[in-house]
Amino acid sequence: MKTAIIAGATGLIGAHLLEALLKNEKFEKVKILVRKPLKKKHPKLEEYIIDFDRIGNYTDIMAADYAFCCLGTTIKNAGSQDAFYKVDFTYVTEFAKFAQAQGSQEFCLVSAMGADAKSFIFYNRVKGEVEHTVKAVPFRAVHILRPSLLLGDRTENRLGEAFGKKLNKWLNPIIPPKYKGIEAKTVAKAMEHLSSRTNEGVYVYFSDVIQKMGEVT
Repeated sequence: MKTAIIAGATGLIGAHLLEALLKNEKFEKVKILVRKPLKKKHPKLEEYIIDFDRIGNYTDIMAADYAFCCLGTTIKNAGSQDAFYKVDFTYVTEFAKFAQAQGSQEFCLVSAMGADAKSFIFYNRVKGEVEHTVKAVPFRAVHILRPSLLLGDRTENRLGEAFGKKLNKWLNPIIPPKYKGIEAKTVAKAMEHLSSRTNEGVYVYFSDVIQKMGEVT
């Protein structure tokens, strides 16, 4: 029986991942790090309300076997590039380092399809830098998921994403599998599936592979 810890359990993918792990008999405990109470009750669930700016103050509650990171925002919601960087880089990499120090053997990260530390696009560059930093943390295994357009109902309205969903629906028959939109629930199921693997090393998965993994769980 294992323990999982999730950062970002209130987001589009994180919420589905939480539900999947709570139902998974392999996990006797699922810890979540949140900024506000989730108001969810479950015998396996341990909720910790933390200040992510001071995540180092909460290392005593971070002991787990598997760490899952679904943290992420947009520049619009964050308010600035600096604020976006803090959430998508600093929070993620600090979580990874402290989770590993407290015993997590595996780290599963939701990144983005265009992640590239050398990209001229700020968003893609930050995602690439995050991946580069996380890969260097000495986990037994690191799984990085790079989904394409995420499908699912968000609590906030993202104008560009809404247009992308419509475009994806119109062009879906001719879009290569690697670039097709993917349901957030499928990404979450793929993350759950990866927790059952015993491979060591660093792995990167795109939407076509994520889709297949999410369907077999």
